[in-house]
Amino acid sequence: MIRPATMDDAQALRAVWDTMITDSTANFSELRKTEAEVEEAIRTRPLLLVAELDGKVVGFATYGQFRTNSGYRFTMENTIALLPAAKGRGLGRQLMTGIEDHARAGGAHSMIAGVSGRNAEGIAFHKACGYDTVAVVPQSGFKWGEWLDLVLMQKFL
Repeated sequence: MIRPATMDDAQALRAVWDTMITDSTANFSELRKTEAEVEEAIRTRPLLLVAELDGKVVGFATYGQFRTNSGYRFTMENTIALLPAAKGRGLGRQLMTGIEDHARAGGAHSMIAGVSGRNAEGIAFHKACGYDTVAVVPQSGFKWGEWLDLVLMQKFL
């Protein structure tokens, strides 16, 4: 089931986010999310959707303005994460469609995805959702003692 996040989801969302931070290079951060940061995302993001499987939160998708400058007000950037056990069930596609539809309805022109160059699965997922690689920023991230490339992908909504 896909639905909008509520404050009651904060701890479960934090667990999903932290799994992406601690177990992969999909997210360049080395710092876990605080509950306050997750609650702020629920309050301030245009939309934060959660994916549930058997009554448990197993993933999320959200978006916000790509950059804060007003010239970027029609360009959004997405964040999407699923726990490993939830992959391959169509939940990622449903989450992506939900945030893209919401952004489009709000007047967004395009959506950007910043994907780790090491995240072949994430690159393939975005490509399957209609995103094209528009840039690679070499060695722009650093995690676990390694330099990581950032792949910027874009879809016109």
